[in-house]
Amino acid sequence: MAFELRQNLKLTQQLIMTPQLQQAIKLLQLSRLELVDTINQEMEENPLLEEAVPDDDQEISLNQDTEEITVTDREEIKVNDRTEELTGEGDGKDEFDWGSYLEDYGPMGVTYDRPDGDATSWDNMLAALPSLTDHLMWQLKLSRLTEREMHLGEQIIGNLDQNGYLVATFDEIAEQNKAERTEVEAVLGKIQEFDPPGIAARDLKECLLIQARLLGVLNPLMEAIIRDHMKDLELKNYNHIARKLRVPLPEVLHAVQLVCRMDPKPGRIYSEERTQPIVPDVYVFKSGDEYKIVLNDDGLPRLRISNFYREIMGSNSGKANNETGKKYIREKVQSATWLIKSIQQRQKTIYKVAESLVRQQKDFFDGGMNYLKPLVLRNIADDVEMHESTISRVVTNKYMQTPRGIFELKFFFSSGINKIGGDTIASKSVKENIRRIVSEEDARKPLSDLEIVELLDKEDITIARRTVAKYREMMGILPSSRRKRFF
Repeated sequence: MAFELRQNLKLTQQLIMTPQLQQAIKLLQLSRLELVDTINQEMEENPLLEEAVPDDDQEISLNQDTEEITVTDREEIKVNDRTEELTGEGDGKDEFDWGSYLEDYGPMGVTYDRPDGDATSWDNMLAALPSLTDHLMWQLKLSRLTEREMHLGEQIIGNLDQNGYLVATFDEIAEQNKAERTEVEAVLGKIQEFDPPGIAARDLKECLLIQARLLGVLNPLMEAIIRDHMKDLELKNYNHIARKLRVPLPEVLHAVQLVCRMDPKPGRIYSEERTQPIVPDVYVFKSGDEYKIVLNDDGLPRLRISNFYREIMGSNSGKANNETGKKYIREKVQSATWLIKSIQQRQKTIYKVAESLVRQQKDFFDGGMNYLKPLVLRNIADDVEMHESTISRVVTNKYMQTPRGIFELKFFFSSGINKIGGDTIASKSVKENIRRIVSEEDARKPLSDLEIVELLDKEDITIARRTVAKYREMMGILPSSRRKRFF
């Protein structure tokens, strides 16, 4: 068998994503907070990027001609839409025109201007709230405990979850600290007297019993219900509890009413995972019969390429060192330019998608939830002449503040359900109708899924009972047997 060397010509076609395009796609799907973090990280890694301040802008405008690239001018997006600027084609030439760069692109940057009157007042700033651990440690230090008890108390507090429950056993804590089980139990009993009531319990039953004892409402009937009838309590099977305990139903209802006022997760109010307010990416304002779209630029750093390197490139240093420095600065200039253009493209794309959403859902903004139209990604993609995957990235983790409230951009997309007469209605509108019907029902005689179907049918919305059950579960609405109220 002989080996032979041959040359073959083969033509293939493949899609290659340039680093610039990859960066643009990455920035497009980031949320507002993630974008700020990414920009700050790029500023740390790239010395040519810096954040401009208003004073610097005034100084630049007095001393030299500037050419700023503004991403958003509140109501108009001025961005060059050439593909090569996004992909960076033509930037990788061997020759780099430093003269043109220093002359034309010195103060190049992305501007996010905000009038001083719109600045956040320091009076509106919130102080950091103490965590659950800080709150308990503060009480522990005020307690009259020995040094060993203090150490065991710290170990117990350190083993509480975010809801305030003890996740470690007595044996684990005792073994870790070389202590007796009785010592751990004694310290735990003292911590369970701390605020908030019910803290450091090992399960729900103990949590409720601690709260009842500290609040002074514990009685034999309530204790029996908590210890032995939690399942019936969950299912609201109060008649079964009354028969088992052989007490009148009104007494059971009174005890249950007290139990329902207790907090099953006492540590939740001090949880470190507090709800953060949503910062919208887009504002929608109504002006006459039309809606205007404004991108939110508050809090985004203003970027420009540092003027410090203009002086470096203009200095007459050693030739070898100068060439090395030019090569380094050229790479950083490309990186900074790609970032700036990617942010430009991101802002422009968000604006175009938001504009299309407002135009296609104008009836919703005028009339409310019942006028929300069925909409899919393909509708917006065809309107703005982009790919569906791009639209999907744009609407992810982006929010819009409208005259009807704050909505995630994904909210405006939903499937359609046929109505009598051939019209269609968005599934979200059907869900809202179900929520409205449940909120208006008699709490003592809640409506079944079949009765909800009949009420929707009177509104020309025909859906199956199982569809109502599915939507109800998606919205977290309990079945009729568990929605019934006895007091």
